[in-house]
Amino acid sequence: MCDDLPAPESAEDRLIGRHFRPLARDPGAFGLLDDAAVLTPRPGFDLVLKIDPIIAGVHFFPDDPPDAIARKALRVNLSDLAAKGADPAGFLLALALPDGITDDWIAAFADALGADADHYRCPLLGGDTDRTPGPLTVSIVAFGMVAHGAMVRRNGAKVGDRVLVSGTIGDAALGLAVRRAAAGGPLDALETAAREHLLARYQIPAPRTALAGALRAAASAAMDISDGLVGDLAKLCRASGVSAEIEVAQVPLSDAGRSALQAEPGLIGAVLTGGDDYEILCTVAGERVEAFHAAAGAAGVPVKEIGRIIAGSGAPCFRDAAGMRLAFERPSFSHF
Repeated sequence: MCDDLPAPESAEDRLIGRHFRPLARDPGAFGLLDDAAVLTPRPGFDLVLKIDPIIAGVHFFPDDPPDAIARKALRVNLSDLAAKGADPAGFLLALALPDGITDDWIAAFADALGADADHYRCPLLGGDTDRTPGPLTVSIVAFGMVAHGAMVRRNGAKVGDRVLVSGTIGDAALGLAVRRAAAGGPLDALETAAREHLLARYQIPAPRTALAGALRAAASAAMDISDGLVGDLAKLCRASGVSAEIEVAQVPLSDAGRSALQAEPGLIGAVLTGGDDYEILCTVAGERVEAFHAAAGAAGVPVKEIGRIIAGSGAPCFRDAAGMRLAFERPSFSHF
């Protein structure tokens, strides 16, 4: 005769139930009690898919706080969806946790992840947790919705289009430089507010999800800037079969970024190639630029024109204030 006892839960089930089941509020997540989730696209819509994992020691510092890691993990994926003109619809989460990760750490991670999921209207739909000898790895698969055929691709730039970027460029790369700066060096002398701004921009990006509608309406091509403006523009131009001319003086910088460059002018290369900006790079036909500016302004996202698309197959040309072409030893961040 069998005892009428409940089936025991594994430690993994308890971890998921305690920290992540409360985030899975979409009906298609089934409370994380099944092996898969269901996401039903609306008629006339396409599902946009994106995965962009982050790894300790590569994309963030191992001693970064758990809330910052959680927010970065989700936001880097939302940035890609925004660049495609897609609205967030949900995400899957896979965690590889090394020894030393405590329940309090996971609770702080889950709280921040849930807050961002609510803010960006991108619910958790499912995932997996694993133990690893290291390093800590957070993998998110994000889903977005866009009207059928309306996704903004890389390959649509045309000769004569204007090149625009959102926000400010280079803050994250400068934040990384500040984090690594030697005591007593030029960056170490920056004012506290400037240092904190640059460090925050590296640690927690701000995805431009509010710009998705403006991109769908006006952009001929777009992508987010994750590997640096120089390298990502080269990718966009290569996909579109064109080239570009960029005026470096027009590239928007934050006040903190300008202060860092005044302290160490040689960092201009890092500003343009360093990556982790998670701003939007796009091309817009001349007759649509004014409307794009208006739509971006209404969405609360600053955008600025920095150059134009030209004929050719060569790498985009970045010119300084004197008209001289800049050369970059490492045009783009690359893992390999």
